[in-house]
Amino acid sequence: MINFRYHVVSLTAVFLALAIGLVVGTAALNGPVADSLSDNVNGLRKDNQQLRDTVNSLKEEVNREEDFANEAANTLLAGKLKDRRVLMLATPSGRDQVDGVTKMLGAAGAKVTGRIDVQDKFVNPDNSLELLDLAVRASQPSAQTTGLPGNSDGVETSSALLATALLDRPQGTAAVTEADLKAVLSAYSNAGYITIEGKIAGPAEVIVVVSGQPYVDRDSAKKDAAVVTMVDQFDKAGRIVVAGTGSSNGNIVAGIRSDPALSKTISTVDNANTAQGQVVTALATAEQVGLNKAGHYGLGSGATSLMPKQAG
Repeated sequence: MINFRYHVVSLTAVFLALAIGLVVGTAALNGPVADSLSDNVNGLRKDNQQLRDTVNSLKEEVNREEDFANEAANTLLAGKLKDRRVLMLATPSGRDQVDGVTKMLGAAGAKVTGRIDVQDKFVNPDNSLELLDLAVRASQPSAQTTGLPGNSDGVETSSALLATALLDRPQGTAAVTEADLKAVLSAYSNAGYITIEGKIAGPAEVIVVVSGQPYVDRDSAKKDAAVVTMVDQFDKAGRIVVAGTGSSNGNIVAGIRSDPALSKTISTVDNANTAQGQVVTALATAEQVGLNKAGHYGLGSGATSLMPKQAG
């Protein structure tokens, strides 16, 4: 007769057998499985190290290219912009590149007349009406709103006024006076739309606009369009070179290159965040003031070559 004790003994025997099987099986598999896992880990370590070595090699290559561009700059740029008056205009995203671009312009012999940093407030769509009113109030006898765009776009009207004050006038047109230039700039500076680095030493022959990546906030499309509008108004008054970073959608460089009219008159460089691009920016500026010619240079979409063709 099968009683309770029999069931207990049977279950105990089954669990004991399972335990013994697990121990024996683990012991039998432990060697091959552990070895396989160890081999996989070692392989991943080697792959990881190889990737690190590749990254370090690429970084070193980039650094060497930057060093070469810096060392070759004096030879490539010597005399290209001798005594040419250049104004630096920086957007919020381009300020980190301004010093590098300015250095290369100096190596080419340019006279940098000053630097203006455009604030985010200038391209904020909420400030359009205030900019329209400011353009009227900031007008001076030799820098007036007469002939400026007659619409409701504050960025367009204010940019046009600033352009008339900051760039050379056509022959036969009276130049802006020093007092009027100071008054116009002070009006926008005091209102927080621009920041002036030092003193602006009179009108310039060409403006180099230094910009970075496009905006990414909820008003990014309107702000990116406003930057292009600003540059367009400066282009209508004189010569413009845009030193940017990349050529992705929304980028000022992309906006100019994709516009059939602007691309014919404004020069662009899409890698001004590198020493190579900063050298090319100086060459493109020399091409603008020397040959009155626009070109599109760099590595991104729409670039026609890495740098302007050099005579001789």
